[in-house]
Amino acid sequence: MHQHLIRPRSFLAIVAALTLLAGCSTVNVGNQFELKAFTSKVQRGTTTQAQVRGWLGAPTGTGEVIDVNGERYEEWSYYFASGRLPNMPDLEIRILQVKFDKHGIVRGYNWSGGNR
Repeated sequence: MHQHLIRPRSFLAIVAALTLLAGCSTVNVGNQFELKAFTSKVQRGTTTQAQVRGWLGAPTGTGEVIDVNGERYEEWSYYFASGRLPNMPDLEIRILQVKFDKHGIVRGYNWSGGNR
């Protein structure tokens, strides 16, 4: 069995980071995006990956989706979360997932989020 020990310098870095985070009033994760701006431009079956990247920037994450018929799609994920520490009563989370066919054309998208 291996034991992992935290070295003093690493421990001090972790404590410093946690102290800084606790002192922050607002935390933002990901990049802000507007769904209405995206939906006003996107056209299923026509819009390309290059256009989506131009509107939203690089995706936060990428993956693959296989639908019930076995068809494969590339999926780009964008997310944004914002709230105030320490208990984040005004937490806002937005997630947009865009699905592309093998030619890089939008086949669909999912969106969820808003204020909690």
